[in-house]
Amino acid sequence: MKLRLRRKRKVPPNPVGEMSLLEHLNELRSRLIRSVLAVIVCAIAVFSFQTRIFNFLSEPYCDIRVAEAADCSFLVTDPLGEFNVALTLAGYGGLILALPIILYQIGRFVLPGLYPNEKRALLPFLFVSVLLLFAGMTTAYFFMPRALDVLGSIGSDRFEQFFTPNEYLSFFIKMVLAFGIAFELPLILVFLQMTGILRTETLRKNRRIALVAVVILGAVITPTGDPFTLAVVGVPMYLFFEISLIVGGRLSKKRLAVV
Repeated sequence: MKLRLRRKRKVPPNPVGEMSLLEHLNELRSRLIRSVLAVIVCAIAVFSFQTRIFNFLSEPYCDIRVAEAADCSFLVTDPLGEFNVALTLAGYGGLILALPIILYQIGRFVLPGLYPNEKRALLPFLFVSVLLLFAGMTTAYFFMPRALDVLGSIGSDRFEQFFTPNEYLSFFIKMVLAFGIAFELPLILVFLQMTGILRTETLRKNRRIALVAVVILGAVITPTGDPFTLAVVGVPMYLFFEISLIVGGRLSKKRLAVV
């Protein structure tokens, strides 16, 4: 009596590249783990050099103190104050340094669901987003001395400024994030045009509203409030708005052509 061996049925290949819900969840978990590991590694690296990094970040404050013939030091009222500053630096610094890796993981996750022209635009999109973010942060760093000077001149002469490192670092992070997010707005507008949430024609018809919004946003993220600082921040933001109309309009037309 001959025994017949049952051959395993071959699973046909998936030419479309579709993934099941479980495969999507596994892919998402893998990308999240890699992103978290990148943040941890970068945070450890920042913690190792936290003294040099904090000295660099405190330069705007030191410039003002030296101009006033005062000592460049911070007031510490908590035994754990310096350690908390090191942890805060490690957390935010690790997140910022790992941002390119995080954006890459996000791009790899959404890549299968994009059209061919969108896949080609993904890498430049991620590169420009990181470039704009660091450009905004750099701008915030150079505006810190003026911001501290103007804010310190408000009030009576009886006030003497003594910052704690936590308060200074908190203000510094708020300024840096505000400028970084503001510089990312053109990219967000391009994305909204590509997805069809906003139409390029609608944005073009509302240029005046956009100009007012840029002025208000610039006044919010620049605590100095003087016209020069507002112009330095607002003019590039409006130019970015006009560039986003050109880029977003072309990409949305290509998307409609493919569909």
